[in-house]
Amino acid sequence: MIKSYSEKNRCEWVSTDPLYVAYHDKEWGKPIRDNRLLFEFLNLEAMQAGLSWITILKKRENYRIAFDNFDAKKIAQYDHIKIEELMQNAGIIRNRKKIEAIIANAKAYLALEQQGINFSKFIWQFVNGKPIKNPFKDISHLRSSSFESDNMSSEMKKLGFKFLGTKVCYAFMQAVGMMNDHTKKCYKYAGLKK
Repeated sequence: MIKSYSEKNRCEWVSTDPLYVAYHDKEWGKPIRDNRLLFEFLNLEAMQAGLSWITILKKRENYRIAFDNFDAKKIAQYDHIKIEELMQNAGIIRNRKKIEAIIANAKAYLALEQQGINFSKFIWQFVNGKPIKNPFKDISHLRSSSFESDNMSSEMKKLGFKFLGTKVCYAFMQAVGMMNDHTKKCYKYAGLKK
C-alpha cells in the first residue's frame, strides 16, 4: 500500500508547514544545472545567513520580484538609488550588506560569463560534476560544511562573491542537489536521480 502525502517519512528538519513540505518534496536536493536558477539559489542561501531557511522561503517570491527574477545583468546595474529602494522593501530582508552582496555576486557571475566560463559547470566542478550521496542515517549525522564547500567558498570569495562562507556554500550544495543529504529514513533518499 502506498503511503499518503502526509504519511511519507521525510527528513527530520521538515516542519508541517505546507510550504516547507513542498520545498522538501519537490526541490531540496534535486540536481539543478540551470545557470539562472543556480544564481538565484546561491543568493537566497546567502540571504539566509543568520536566519532560518523558512524565513527566506516565505520571502522567495518577493526576492524574485525585487531582484528582477535574479537576472544578473540587471542586478549588476543597481545603483545607490536602487539600494535605497530595496532597503524600503518590507518583502525582503532589509540588510544593506546582504543587498550589496547580491549586486557584488551578479558582477562576479557576469565576470565568469565574460571569461567564457559556464556558471553551472563552474559550480558543479566542486563535486566533479555529479551529486555526492551521503549515507546519513538521521539528522544527528548531518554536517554543516565539507571539504567541497570549503573549496567552493574559498574560490568564490577570490572571484568577488560575497556572503558565501563554507556553511552557506554547503547549504547551497544541499539545496541544488550537489549533496544528497536526504537521510536514509527519508523517502527521497533513494529516489533522487543524477
